[in-house]
Amino acid sequence: MSAGSDEAVRVCAAEELVDGGMGIRRNAVEKSGGGSVVFFVRYDGKPFGYLNRCAHVAMELDWNEGQFFESSGLYLMCATHGAIYEPDTGKCVGGPCRGARLRQVQVEERDTPEGRSVFWIPDDTLRPA
Repeated sequence: MSAGSDEAVRVCAAEELVDGGMGIRRNAVEKSGGGSVVFFVRYDGKPFGYLNRCAHVAMELDWNEGQFFESSGLYLMCATHGAIYEPDTGKCVGGPCRGARLRQVQVEERDTPEGRSVFWIPDDTLRPA
């Protein structure tokens, strides 16, 4: 990744992301110029971020805005065709794209004057809109 942490974009306060809970969406722009969405969730105490695009068919995963986890809160799930992803790796472990991966974005959690926050570290191909 060529972007430094000085280019980090604050996503939310750390407590806004709850293990297995609602995710937070942010608009993004791809190098190709297309618009897209990235999302951030917490799993096993750590924040993770991904491009909101199923590895099976280029559709957004969430069935209701911000709802990325399936009912157990252990896996991310594509609402369209039921692909199941590990929240910490983005690897598809069930459904039509088994073995493929979600496109991960770099996330960092750190203390700020406002309190602990989650940051997105943009890269050369995916940046905040």
